[in-house]
Amino acid sequence: MVGEAGGLARAAVVGTGLIGGSVLLRLRDAGLDVAGWDPEPEVRRRLRDRGVAVSDTVEEAVSGRDVVFVCGPLPTLPAMLARVAAATDDGCVLTDVGSTKAEVTTAATAQGLGHRFVPGHPMAGADRAGVGAAGAQLLDGAAWVLCPGPAGLDAFRRLAALLVDVFHARVVPMSAPEHDAAAALASHVPHVLAGALAGTVQRSALRDAVLALAAGSFADGTRVAGGPPERTANMLLANRDRVLAELAAVGAFLDEVAGALRAGDADALTGRLAEARAARATLRARGFTAHRREFPAVADHAGELAYLRELGAAGGHLTGCRVTAGAVAYTGHLPATPPLG
Repeated sequence: MVGEAGGLARAAVVGTGLIGGSVLLRLRDAGLDVAGWDPEPEVRRRLRDRGVAVSDTVEEAVSGRDVVFVCGPLPTLPAMLARVAAATDDGCVLTDVGSTKAEVTTAATAQGLGHRFVPGHPMAGADRAGVGAAGAQLLDGAAWVLCPGPAGLDAFRRLAALLVDVFHARVVPMSAPEHDAAAALASHVPHVLAGALAGTVQRSALRDAVLALAAGSFADGTRVAGGPPERTANMLLANRDRVLAELAAVGAFLDEVAGALRAGDADALTGRLAEARAARATLRARGFTAHRREFPAVADHAGELAYLRELGAAGGHLTGCRVTAGAVAYTGHLPATPPLG
């Protein structure tokens, strides 16, 4: 059966909004024994109408499960993680899908869950929220960050195998601080910039005229501003220091552009826009080289953990993880062009 990699055949999803609902539907469609739970009775009813097994309590949903995805709002994750841990066996793998990782990782460590909690963040979304926007294909092929720790490599291996098999995920192993640093520019600052552009238009005396002229560039640049403001605010506050630092860097770049405009300096303006175009071109045409690495499954994990974190920090990902005959084998991919710096 698809999804039995790592022995995680019985799953639960706690919190079934856009991401949690999509995880739940994909696991169901892959043939896993999966149960869901949501705090809203109406959401539970809608899921049952879609043929999904939904429990009325968290404890009922997670009891006897091999893996649990905790998918609620960021501020609720530490408390919900503790509740789920208390209702599951010690061998049950726990993960989350939150957009910041440092806070929940610290909470899990304090709760003594480092051996079975694997912080996670699938890099996908939509400009709508809630279970009505969820779909089994939303996360297909997504980059899915997992943060392996020194005490939880067995849980990481099992979860990585499941994500590759069921979601065709590109698993990106990173430490929690590295994730939050990279996500600040990759995800969090774009939300701020989209909100700033859309908010400026909302305040403009020419709002309706601007919206009448808005085409692809405006729609693409403001897409994520359509998400729930509370969710975005939680994300930004949870990664406040990194977001502020990267906003300062964006501000410095904008100052250079503005300075070139004020001076009428076409060469300087073209140079800044060429830098931006280069990043966009790299995003659209990234090439990767594949490799295979193998480690003893029961030996000292330091080398394996170092490999995983270095792979993610270098812009790489995994598309395979298998444990056989006492060894773990990874199929990894690194950018064909070495990183700058």
